[in-house]
Amino acid sequence: MVEYRQRHTDEWLAHFARRGHSAPSTLAAGVEGAVYRLDEGLVAKVWSGRPPTDLDLSRRVYADIARHPLPFATPEILDTEVHDGVFVTYERELTGSPFRSEPVMTSSERDLPATETTALLTVLRALAAVPGTEAMRGLTVQGDDRPLWRGHTRFPDALAALVRRAARRHGDVLAAHVPGLSAAVERVVASLTALPDSPVTAIHGDLAPPNIHVDDTGRPTAVLDFGFFTTAGDPAFEAAVTAAVWDMYGPHAEHHAATLTGLFAGELGYPADTLALYQAVYALTTYDLFSSDGSDGHFHWCAALLRRNRVACA
Repeated sequence: MVEYRQRHTDEWLAHFARRGHSAPSTLAAGVEGAVYRLDEGLVAKVWSGRPPTDLDLSRRVYADIARHPLPFATPEILDTEVHDGVFVTYERELTGSPFRSEPVMTSSERDLPATETTALLTVLRALAAVPGTEAMRGLTVQGDDRPLWRGHTRFPDALAALVRRAARRHGDVLAAHVPGLSAAVERVVASLTALPDSPVTAIHGDLAPPNIHVDDTGRPTAVLDFGFFTTAGDPAFEAAVTAAVWDMYGPHAEHHAATLTGLFAGELGYPADTLALYQAVYALTTYDLFSSDGSDGHFHWCAALLRRNRVACA
């Protein structure tokens, strides 16, 4: 499988030492960058993947979220710099440990632990209580070329336009793996535009295991790594995506996705068909984010989701 995780380097450790941090160390790495622990509760994120196009906008989004009393911490940008053409943000370190450093489960974990489902419901309910703001509407989701909400007043309509743009990027590659892709795109777009209005709340968009930190009891202490698909929109979209991505590649991934989708429909009151629709949207808009030729695992995961999705393949 192609590796898209950014790597830590000694050069960055030396850079932070020159800035006066006595013992910088590596902390984590993801698609968008690598994170280093500095000192006094401070971390640095080196945006060697996709740098934020507007750091002031990101700061505003973080502030909009943090002003609400949440049962967990969220990121806060304290300072920024550009070093050798690379963006660096200095942020407060968030406490707790991720459920797993990799979002993959072992063969023995067919049934999701109650600590995980309870934590997910806590996070989803909390974020759904944070109103969407103009700063959130101004964000561009990864892979796109414009703010998601530009030219739209409804979230479903903004998603419909995004689906069409994404299908034009490398849809010919996806079509080789998803029979009837053009018809599927039209069904998804029509279903989106037919959705009724819904609350507009904060959406993280990438609630995978490494991005939710918990304490020793499994209680969420922090939610981090906003930016992949962060926006304002229907909280059902957050629930749908979370159900799909919580376990993407484990031996029981489809079972876990179905279990979480059913759980969120029942506990949070979201229509099952809407959750299925939003899962198809996620696959249609992120399939090519890690390669344009379909050579990566995420592409094949998206194609498989679309082939079995009851909205896309109705």
